[in-house]
Amino acid sequence: MMKIPTTQSFAKARLLPLAAAIMMGGLASGHIAAQPAPAPDTPEHVTGTNPYPYETEDAREEERPGIELPDTVSDKLALLSEEQVAFLESSDAGRFRGNLEKTVEYLEENTPEHILTWVEAMQSVVSAQRYQEGRDAPNIALNTDSPIFNAWRLRRPASMDPEREPGTISLGRYNGGGGPPTFGGFPLALTPEDLEAAEVDVAIVGAPLNMGSGWRDSGAQATTDMRVRGRALGGMDQYVQVNPGSVLNIVDYGDIAIDNASTERSMQHIREVVREIGNTGAVPVIVGGDHSLSYPNVAAMADVYGKEKVSVIHFDSHYDAWWGSPHLISHGAPVYRLLNEGHVRIEDYIQVGLRSSGPDEAAFKWMRENGMRYHTMAEVEQRGWDATLERVVAEASEEGRKLYISFDIDVIDPAFAVATGTPVSGGLDMRESITIVRRLCAEANVVGFELVELHPYLDPTYMTTLNSAHVIKACLTGLAMREEGLTESFYLSPVASEHAIDDYYGDQADFLRHTEALERKGEESDEGEGDEESEEE
Repeated sequence: MMKIPTTQSFAKARLLPLAAAIMMGGLASGHIAAQPAPAPDTPEHVTGTNPYPYETEDAREEERPGIELPDTVSDKLALLSEEQVAFLESSDAGRFRGNLEKTVEYLEENTPEHILTWVEAMQSVVSAQRYQEGRDAPNIALNTDSPIFNAWRLRRPASMDPEREPGTISLGRYNGGGGPPTFGGFPLALTPEDLEAAEVDVAIVGAPLNMGSGWRDSGAQATTDMRVRGRALGGMDQYVQVNPGSVLNIVDYGDIAIDNASTERSMQHIREVVREIGNTGAVPVIVGGDHSLSYPNVAAMADVYGKEKVSVIHFDSHYDAWWGSPHLISHGAPVYRLLNEGHVRIEDYIQVGLRSSGPDEAAFKWMRENGMRYHTMAEVEQRGWDATLERVVAEASEEGRKLYISFDIDVIDPAFAVATGTPVSGGLDMRESITIVRRLCAEANVVGFELVELHPYLDPTYMTTLNSAHVIKACLTGLAMREEGLTESFYLSPVASEHAIDDYYGDQADFLRHTEALERKGEESDEGEGDEESEEE
């Protein structure tokens, strides 16, 4: 069972929360670069001899109640020591012995010798499961004397590069091709100075972390595959008639260095790079990699905008709030870790698409009583997709809060996304996925996005990569729509959604008026740009 702490007790459970970062201003229409925030006072992760500075036991876990054995079975306990009797009555033995009634029945049916062997076996199992100082190594020491200890994340000194003005770099030999592939064919940026000089709106960055999932393929090739096969990231969106690359300044920010022999060591560097993108005012779009990335990515957003100032929409078939396992960083623990460390309020975590075997009823009760909002596939089945979609968008848009979207592709049904670590049947289809991501990015104040758990080696047809590219494209389209002021609920282009040659649906005139209004707006925008060019001349 899980005990259900209140929001207040949950907050008190944090031992050493990170120092709050300087809160930065939001992204307004147009590019507004935030001033770089100083690096927050962050703890080291669990490496070497550094202890983890927060609660490592799951606050939701409730110990099984102990029992008090009656005197009627005392003769059966004759061979047990006082310590062994205490163990038999304790919660540690509860999962083996059952309740008081079953325990007494078992004792009455067996000999003292058998009972001694039984208790010793239970003690050995409990002891073997737990950490014992002197017997167990708490971690594997790193070779700190190695001259290449930090080589994996060492940045090349700028003095080694050819001299150039800060800005974006086009890698195409021809007009749009012929060079090394980039996300969506967008130009490259290498430094925060490039992002600032070019007034970049969106920086797509790869994080090929491959150790947080623990089984199946782990996504180390996801960023390479997305660059080679994800050309759908660029170009026009037919539904809304917006080309994100024409509206927004989008760049490929390369891959973040990963120590793929150590998830723990990778976390802090990922957080640093995502933070440096956010500090320039650009929206980071992270391509993973497994879902442990949510921890450094969302923490980086809290560094930029302030702790508990960013909401999260979490698309997943799993709720990823597990805790208490030996690994404090994994693809099943980022949510609880972010909440435990105070980066995001539990009320501001909104989950969509849950349908795996967990959480159980007690965990749902914990989520409900602490204010975490969740929208399971059971809700979709009961309420319908349209009603659920409207509810999610409304919750995400509350108070104009800054929103980070975490999109685990296993929220999509494996019929469309087989190349993921933990597929679960019964998920979203691609039309639903594209619609909700585009709407959220258009109608809410999105400041960051991640797509995770893409494992290309599991899909020789490339379809999962192509579909993942379309999800990111939906995000870019939504961000461009917001920039263009197309933020009305469920906006679709009047040209793309209705030929309006006849009045079949009875609203031909509405579509024609809407089309004319857009044309006038476009003409006014073109005239405004012409005036600006004249003034510059």
